[in-house]
Amino acid sequence: MDPTKSARWRKDALNGLAVLLATASYFTCLSCREVTEPASDSPRSVRAQAESGNAAAQFKLGVMYDKGLGVPQDYVEALHWYRKAADQGYAAAQFNLGVMYANGRCVTEDRAEAVRWARKAAEQGYAEAEFTLGVAYLVGQGVAQDYPEAVRWSRKAADQGYLDAQYNLGFMYANGQGVTQDYAEAIRWYRKAAEQGHAGAQFNLGVMYGNGQGVTQDYAEAHVWLNLAASRATGDDQKKYADARELVAHKMTADQIAQAQRRARDWRPKSGDKSGKPVK
Repeated sequence: MDPTKSARWRKDALNGLAVLLATASYFTCLSCREVTEPASDSPRSVRAQAESGNAAAQFKLGVMYDKGLGVPQDYVEALHWYRKAADQGYAAAQFNLGVMYANGRCVTEDRAEAVRWARKAAEQGYAEAEFTLGVAYLVGQGVAQDYPEAVRWSRKAADQGYLDAQYNLGFMYANGQGVTQDYAEAIRWYRKAAEQGHAGAQFNLGVMYGNGQGVTQDYAEAHVWLNLAASRATGDDQKKYADARELVAHKMTADQIAQAQRRARDWRPKSGDKSGKPVK
């Protein structure tokens, strides 16, 4: 094995992946979330209900203008209706309003204001907002960097089954950010996300099996997870994951590799709530 590659992989194993989301885009718009209230998709019907003060309809009308669904795309109108619903305490609208502040869409970009609205939604148990708030504290955008707060909000979202939050919680345990470094706990959270198909978690889980961090070293298990990660990733990540898999393969017999490949082919993700449940 090339010792340079081996040393680089060991460094990756210790540090894990960088934060899953790029720091400039940690707010993920919820515009595509299913909205079940009101039932009608008619813009005229939605507007009538929105104008009568129905917060769910106001949010949905905001989404329609945000995405150009049944109406011309109009961010000014989207902002108007999101704010009306947000002022009534509608969590999804509060979060989307935060997205607009984070992206400077029809308002001056303001990360602190974005976090303020995300917090309102997070305090209602909105998993997407809990995750977002956790990342904001992790990277120090819109708020002062605070690892314990990052852990607290990430855990709230992770406990709702939010995969990216489970991944980030594993990352923080692996690196001792906001918590005492605990590889076994990192493994537990990575596994939760990995078993539902999260490629980054699968990669980190494979790396930790390859290095025996928090688990007994097991190259076959490492190969399975790295293979799964490589099969789901694209671009630079795909190459990184495939390279790590090949480094592990150098330590395995041909029969072990064949068995690990068979296990990866037969693997199926566990079902779960991958994004958290929207709440009013």
